[in-house]
Amino acid sequence: MTLSTDDFREALQKAACRALPAADRIEHLKRLSAGATLETWSFDAIGANARWPLILRRSPGGVRAVRTLALADEAALVRALRTAGAPVAEVVYTLADEDGLGDGFMMIRIDGETIPRKILRDARFDRVRPQLVGQFAQIAAGLHAVDVATLPAALPVSGVRRTLDDLRLRTEALESPRPVFDLAIRWLTDHAPSEVLPARLVHGDYRHGNVIIGTDGIRAVLDWEIAHLGDPIEDLAWLCLPPWRFGHLDQPAGGLGTREALLSAYEAASGQAVDPMRFRFWELLGSLRWGVSCASMLEWFRSGRNRTVERAMIVRRASENEMDMMRLICGRD
Repeated sequence: MTLSTDDFREALQKAACRALPAADRIEHLKRLSAGATLETWSFDAIGANARWPLILRRSPGGVRAVRTLALADEAALVRALRTAGAPVAEVVYTLADEDGLGDGFMMIRIDGETIPRKILRDARFDRVRPQLVGQFAQIAAGLHAVDVATLPAALPVSGVRRTLDDLRLRTEALESPRPVFDLAIRWLTDHAPSEVLPARLVHGDYRHGNVIIGTDGIRAVLDWEIAHLGDPIEDLAWLCLPPWRFGHLDQPAGGLGTREALLSAYEAASGQAVDPMRFRFWELLGSLRWGVSCASMLEWFRSGRNRTVERAMIVRRASENEMDMMRLICGRD
């Protein structure tokens, strides 16, 4: 769905005023991202005596990448989580066909920082930085404790075996052979946890960049498009992957602290002990997942689907994941 700048602004203004009847216009419209299928816009809805800071997540053609929730389902999930008391944004409106804007939803904009390198380095976060590992753990424990019966039925179920089978198929579909990926799949197959945990809510991309952080700590968890029901340890292990340390390689938990600190805080908040081998399994599976995703970008680039420099550079990062996987297989950090 392609709209001119003026037509887009007019359609968005009508939708915003429909969502917030006290508003009569929008101001400060600014595009924040331009993904392959998803756009993010920031703007303010203005009324006679009020202002609403808003974010629009939009897929113009109503098409999302494979393995992601439809935006209407993502909005429903965020609404359910907010009702459950989770730190998420307030959804104020889900786009309808008559809005003429494609799929998407509006939510209240939350002030704070999402850029990991700023959070890890800027002086304004010095006081709160030591508390962030504990906050990541406590929030994860709360999310994993949400009653799954209150969540949208559209959430897929993706346990250990299903995730591993999916990654095996995606590895086989790559244009070039990746022996380290094959080795990782063999190790994971041999070391898959035998105990099946009850399926819980899993964010799926729980890390720096997908949380809003202020000088008081984590204010909201963002980007729920690959949320699913599965093993909660997946979220904890994903946070500890080397790509999300942003240069602080000696601090596995998001560049902020140790695995031990993260798991200790999680166990204290959830009352559930984390099996170290299960955690290691999900670390390796997470590295494989990210490696397969990076390698898959080659087809995006070569086909012309996305010829940005960013895509080309992501493809190169697959080799970094191969090194990460070899260290985990060998029992090294």
